[in-house]
Amino acid sequence: MSFNYQQTGLGQETDYASDYNPQLLCPLPRSQGRQELSLSKDLPFQGVDVWHNYEASWLNAKGKPQVAIVQLLVPCTSIFLIESKSLKLYFNSLNFKKFNNQKEFLSLLETDLSKAAQAPVKARLFAVDNAYQLRQLQGQCLDNLEIECDDYVLNPTILSCQPAAQIVSESLYSHLLRSNCPVTNQPDWGSVQISYTGYALNHENLLRYLISFRQHNDFHEQCVERIFTDIMQYCQPQQLTVQAHYTRRGGLDINPYRSNCQPFVEFQRLARQ
Repeated sequence: MSFNYQQTGLGQETDYASDYNPQLLCPLPRSQGRQELSLSKDLPFQGVDVWHNYEASWLNAKGKPQVAIVQLLVPCTSIFLIESKSLKLYFNSLNFKKFNNQKEFLSLLETDLSKAAQAPVKARLFAVDNAYQLRQLQGQCLDNLEIECDDYVLNPTILSCQPAAQIVSESLYSHLLRSNCPVTNQPDWGSVQISYTGYALNHENLLRYLISFRQHNDFHEQCVERIFTDIMQYCQPQQLTVQAHYTRRGGLDINPYRSNCQPFVEFQRLARQ
């Protein structure tokens, strides 16, 4: 059964509240997307959704506006993910709320978001003059492969290993990931890195598979979990880590991380973010 987003008010014209209102947050059950992937409560991966809000603002005790970059870490084990537009509306409702200090601001964020996600959400602040250094993804970029593409409908059966493949450890990445928001149908652009140990993947077919997301409707988090489970099903690597770096929309970016071997350590921003 598909989720009825109309019942949530998502995808509809919205007024921007100037009064603090945590009820603006719209939690969506992770279970629906995971049912489509035949995932049970015993997940085959660990990970987090790393969010950034580049437009966070509030008032100090004297009413002076404050700005910062907010990082949120939402565990993949949370019952709910939080829809991005509702998160933006929630943050906007804090623009005229006074806080005695940054710790008080972060505490409220963690309380409200943990309640919405039904899991402990961690929040950090970065000063706008002391934020992330840009980085480049490590490994081999697939985007320069000369391939023909005529299939833009998600097709995991494209995935395969090299003929007479040997066990290898390698990191591959592409900047050609594009999927669509299931609420608004707007395109979501991102870069994805895939690191694994197992029989050598067919690079051309992996790139074709990633390109086949081009007309697929799914949330960022579910796209990454789909990539993880599809590679595990069709290529069966011993170890696998998938991380996507999506470009921001409305001041927010989402960077899901899933791995069966490496816990998330830290985030570094790409140029398109």
